Amino acid sequence: MTQTSVEHASFTIERVFKAPPERVFRAFADSAAHDRWFVKADNWPVAEYRRDFRVGGREGGRFSQDGKTFYFNETVYLDIVENRRIISAYTMAKDERPISASIATVELVPEASGTRIIFTEQAAFLDGLDQVDYRRSGWEQLIGFLAAELGEKAEAA
Repeated sequence: MTQTSVEHASFTIERVFKAPPERVFRAFADSAAHDRWFVKADNWPVAEYRRDFRVGGREGGRFSQDGKTFYFNETVYLDIVENRRIISAYTMAKDERPISASIATVELVPEASGTRIIFTEQAAFLDGLDQVDYRRSGWEQLIGFLAAELGEKAEAA
């Protein structure tokens, strides 16, 4: 019998962008923009990817750095409030073995002439195959890619 474990964890990342909420939201909602900063920015080869950005819509992909180990992502959008909030639930797997299940919330809060982005993830990391530090680091990198997509540098809140 295989040893099993679950580590429950959550984290929040806040950054401030000069771009208004409408522009930041568009970077999530527009498929071409999302593809640039979220799907392809870290140069991992994409084996497959699909996306339906709407409440109840699904997103999923299969990625591999070396062509041997594949990571799978399956996402469902639970709530979308244009220019203000995106809530999704997603699972990650490594070579078809589940490694985590999460709920992620992106809040876009107007601040001066820009936007404070508040990203919160609540996750169950499975069997020691993923860790909160890895996930947080991954999202910090993605938010950096989002900043580049917006033509700016994300400032720590």
